[in-house]
Amino acid sequence: MSLETAGGRTLRVARWRLDKPSDHPPVLFFNGIGANIEAVSPLAEALSDRGFIMFDMPGVGGSPEPTVPYNPFTMSWTAAKILDKFGISEVDVMGVSWGGAMAQHFALQHSGRVRRVVLCATTAGMLMVPGNPAALTKMANPRRYIDPKFMNEHFQTLYGGAIDKARPKDAHIGRLTPPTPRGYFYQLLAMLGWTSVPGLPFLKQPTLIMMGGDDQIVVPINGKILASLIPNSTLVEIEDGGHLFLLTHEEQSIRTIREFLDSPEAEARAAA
Repeated sequence: MSLETAGGRTLRVARWRLDKPSDHPPVLFFNGIGANIEAVSPLAEALSDRGFIMFDMPGVGGSPEPTVPYNPFTMSWTAAKILDKFGISEVDVMGVSWGGAMAQHFALQHSGRVRRVVLCATTAGMLMVPGNPAALTKMANPRRYIDPKFMNEHFQTLYGGAIDKARPKDAHIGRLTPPTPRGYFYQLLAMLGWTSVPGLPFLKQPTLIMMGGDDQIVVPINGKILASLIPNSTLVEIEDGGHLFLLTHEEQSIRTIREFLDSPEAEARAAA
């Protein structure tokens, strides 16, 4: 973990196993809105056979407050500069929710550096089918980051799915730290009017799309829209998974991601 300056921004960057030999390219991960590095550290640790790199967005986690707004283009460029700093030429790019939109944009903008793409609980941006209004209203409330009682009371509305196991829920809440108001607002502003729809037919990399069947925030039909637009894509729906199926269905999610990233069939389809 370190503070790194790239593209004129100082960001907190976390790396796992980049100094260890691996048969796989590292994973570049883009997080959900307002979420800090610690929220995803269990995923990075579970993918133990490859490197993993991610950073906190400006004003989120340990990254300093942003001074000027950004957009997917400038932040993808910044991400590429961070990869350059660590000598990484090729990655598998992955993103969840808001970060899934960033992963799409990065893969389109820097296609030569991306081998495969994993999109979790995400949409094509502005042209999306909206979720449950009650969940969206609570999702936008910053109390979910700073008030454990609020988060606990509304966890099922926010994230749906199988949450009967208290330990994963409590562990997730314990890893969250609140973004600054400006940091959160700039993340919302970055995707205002953005859509990947025109570019997705040109996304040639093998792409795994994972959706939660009980996701109240990003309803599953959005995954079908992505799959219809991305030529070499595979859609997997976690049957009773909510927006945080990576947490509540960790073993199934990790197994699905690893099988896809290691699958020679996906590469063969892309070549054809």
